[in-house]
Amino acid sequence: MIERKRIEVSGTIAGKNVVFQSGFLALQANGAVLARFGDTTSLSTVLMSSEPKLDQDFFPLTVDYEEKSYAVGKIPGGFLKKEGRPSDAEILKARLIDRAIRPMFPDGMRNEVQVLNMILSADMENPPDIVALNGTAAALAVSDIPLPELIAGVRVGYIDGNYVLNPTFEEMSKSKLDLTVAGTRDAIVMIEAGAAEVDKELLLGGLRFAQDGIRQIIDLIAELQEKAGREKTQVTVVEFPTEQMDFLRGYSDQLQKAMVTPIKQEREKAVGELRKSVYQTMLEQYPDLGEPLFNLMFEEIQREVVRAYMKSTRKRVDGRSFDEIRPLYAESGVLPRVHGSGLFIRGQTQVMSTVTLGSFSDVQFIDAIGLEEFKRFMHQYDFPPFSTGELKPRRGPSRREIGHGALVERALSYLIPSEEDFPYTIRVVSEVLESNGSTSMASTCASSIALMNAGVPIARHVGGIAMGLIEYDDENIVLTDIQGLEDHLGDMDFKVAGTRQGITALQLDVKVKGISVDTLDKAVDQAEIARMKILDVLYNAIPEPKSLSETAPRIVKIEIPIDKIGEVIGPGGRNVKRIAQDTGATIDIREDGVAFIKGLSDESVNMAKQQVEMIAKDPEVGEELSARVIKVTPSYAIVEIAPGKTGLLHVSEVSETRIKTLEDVLSVGDTIKVWVKEKDAEGRLRFTAKEKKVESRKQE
Repeated sequence: MIERKRIEVSGTIAGKNVVFQSGFLALQANGAVLARFGDTTSLSTVLMSSEPKLDQDFFPLTVDYEEKSYAVGKIPGGFLKKEGRPSDAEILKARLIDRAIRPMFPDGMRNEVQVLNMILSADMENPPDIVALNGTAAALAVSDIPLPELIAGVRVGYIDGNYVLNPTFEEMSKSKLDLTVAGTRDAIVMIEAGAAEVDKELLLGGLRFAQDGIRQIIDLIAELQEKAGREKTQVTVVEFPTEQMDFLRGYSDQLQKAMVTPIKQEREKAVGELRKSVYQTMLEQYPDLGEPLFNLMFEEIQREVVRAYMKSTRKRVDGRSFDEIRPLYAESGVLPRVHGSGLFIRGQTQVMSTVTLGSFSDVQFIDAIGLEEFKRFMHQYDFPPFSTGELKPRRGPSRREIGHGALVERALSYLIPSEEDFPYTIRVVSEVLESNGSTSMASTCASSIALMNAGVPIARHVGGIAMGLIEYDDENIVLTDIQGLEDHLGDMDFKVAGTRQGITALQLDVKVKGISVDTLDKAVDQAEIARMKILDVLYNAIPEPKSLSETAPRIVKIEIPIDKIGEVIGPGGRNVKRIAQDTGATIDIREDGVAFIKGLSDESVNMAKQQVEMIAKDPEVGEELSARVIKVTPSYAIVEIAPGKTGLLHVSEVSETRIKTLEDVLSVGDTIKVWVKEKDAEGRLRFTAKEKKVESRKQE
């Protein structure tokens, strides 16, 4: 019989109760932990295949993250009323966990590992991604899956001059820093950050503060591991035969010659031909050598050659110095008709971004367990296969594309004007046309240009750069503006985005078992120099936001008293439909009374605005108005001052001289000037068309 025993550890971290429980749920997994921060709870499970897949050249790790609607007492939207494919937000949180744990597995491990996090309860205070990240770390710790070191993760905010560990949703709304860090006791393995143009010292202080919090959580996980941990399995890892590696090293000079070129296509062609030739030669001597193992060995020799070349020449394979940026180019307004466009080129990386402006009806509604209900600023990233010269089918956006799009969105979001200052929904799309390193940072630059070109009043340009790291012979070489080869063969991909005032986004991924804050300090300094050069190019392309594009819609925002919303809309939407028909403008009204009026010209928008305001307001006695006659009888007329807002005009109130019948002087469709004569307790209006009578009433 399976023994079930709840093994639990708990502690108070940052004033919140943190609990890790194992030994009772999901016992057929290699490891399972129920993690709880406050009342936000995640079930994190890890599984590992019993046999390795030694014939493949990558570590098969899959990380999934699922937010259950019942966690917050919601029934999912849509026809099926059940959770479907992962949302972009869930994919981003899965990537966050993946990036935190992937570097920590043994080199050469090929056992398939699957991580699944299910958010079972959410208190709407404690963000669930941190709970799932630490639940995963704890599940790996108690499992038999080999992991050399314990890890944990925290979020850091900065509010009123103080760092805050694992802030709540409400606290985060006041924070100028959103910093998520994962690491071991002594090193950092993953960073994801957004910031309101903060300086380096504030950021590095946040990293050191995060490390203190990480150690507190690791202490709890270590206690759980001691009480509930299983003995670690010894897995078979891919090992390189010494004799065959020495044989390959005999081609190091030829490989270096093939690799030392600034042109990506030429380098890939030369290296590819050499790879094919060497493999055929080795098969004659080692007929059992499989191609996946050979590819790994060849890649390892590439890594050795590149590092040795950099160490000896103090240059990179494309001829640049360690802190040199590739040639830069930027252009504004590259496309007609679109609301805004920008082009940015850095070496062989080229991105074109476009901006589309819409109204509130174009916002992205979020069906999730978090607090955010809709987004009015969206950035999306497209990576077509021709950008790398590859032939492959087009599918939906990959997890990588979703992640890159979100990074750019985060880098720009702190500069997007508020709804009050710019009442538009903003969609930016970055099309990668060429790729050879850091298309996400190139997308940031192209998008900044496009936003200004569209007339979005962002205060400053945002630029970004990707930094790399080569650890070789006890030396840490920080590289500015890494190309694809240096990303693939290097030890770090550290993206830094910001303005001339400060940093707005960070993202760190590593392939080693962690990086010190001191190394990141050096990288941030080097990145700042590069970012300033890039920003100069952006400002030369477009120094400030243009006036609103002629092709963009005109939108104004007004507020309608909540008790007047129904009156403005009218029965079955009759009034807003009338306004749209008369003016050509459309009206979106939110439940809080905020209305957005959208049209193709200022004239149509202003006409619609006047009509909406007239419906929503209560006219004052004596106020002059323009009215349209909609019904005429011998003794009275019904006139309309706005769609659905009518009043009575008696025959005696039309002229100082006697009129036999009103039908003699008014017809349906006439527009006349009237004044409000009186308004009864129910809001019904009576008008007069006699100005003198109004003046005498004012004097009285």
